[in-house]
Amino acid sequence: MSVLEWIGVDWGTSHLRVWGLAGSRVLHHAASEQGMGQLDRAGFEPALLALVADWLPDGQVTPAIICGMAGSRQGWVEAPYRAIPCTPLGGAIAQAPCRDLRLTVHVVPGLKQTQPADVIRGEETQIAGFLSRNPGWDGVVCLPGTHSKWAHVSAGEVVSFQTFLTGEIFALLSEQSVLRHSISGWDDTGFTEGAAQGMERPERLLARLFSVRAEGLLEGRDPAYARARLSGLLIGAELAAAKPYWLGQRVAIIGSESLAKHYAQALGTLSVPVTHHDATEMTLAGLAAARALLPHMERPCVN
Repeated sequence: MSVLEWIGVDWGTSHLRVWGLAGSRVLHHAASEQGMGQLDRAGFEPALLALVADWLPDGQVTPAIICGMAGSRQGWVEAPYRAIPCTPLGGAIAQAPCRDLRLTVHVVPGLKQTQPADVIRGEETQIAGFLSRNPGWDGVVCLPGTHSKWAHVSAGEVVSFQTFLTGEIFALLSEQSVLRHSISGWDDTGFTEGAAQGMERPERLLARLFSVRAEGLLEGRDPAYARARLSGLLIGAELAAAKPYWLGQRVAIIGSESLAKHYAQALGTLSVPVTHHDATEMTLAGLAAARALLPHMERPCVN
């Protein structure tokens, strides 16, 4: 029976996901809604232990490697951003204070770009995981989500990136705006038409967003079509703005199957060569790469 060797942690703003591993083999998995946004600094260790305490072997110090918002200014410990161009992982990995002597806790730093101003936390680990599986790869990595990221990768380094609030805007419009009365379900035709309109005339986005509501009132538009069209309009506008990234490039999409499918579908209409890679798999590969950067001798950190 395999013995736990390390713990991988993906700590987002709203969710916490943890894996107990022996090498690259997953022995345990757990998740909670104790994201960074729900915690003060003193709450991080209890939130982690609530998920992993029963996994920890006696008489052993187990390293926990964390990516994501636990390294933010409001997180467990601030892991300063590294300036691009740089490899997705490297430099000092921050060590977080912990009272439990069975654990050492290390947090992967994010990346920053000064012009235009932009930051990444968590996605750098997925990019590192992708590059560990695809050595020598050059191109653009698209990481769709609440805050979609486009990163240009060359010679093993992230040389530029840009963030779009596409997912967050979709959530706000579909759940809190007047559009919420007109949308539900999903219709692929609506997405295809919305994406084409968003890419073709992104400057008309705000007007077309309201037309989603108006079409429901005046034409009895199917709510499933309307919801998919809303998503298509937003993703289409994102692709129009991200054209300097995907034009003439191959694109690797790292994300959930459902969301990646929509991006791949829209990029396919532009004849962009696309591959899809599972976000969890890339996260674990990146955390393993970060673990390899740690000193061989681990010692417990006492607050």
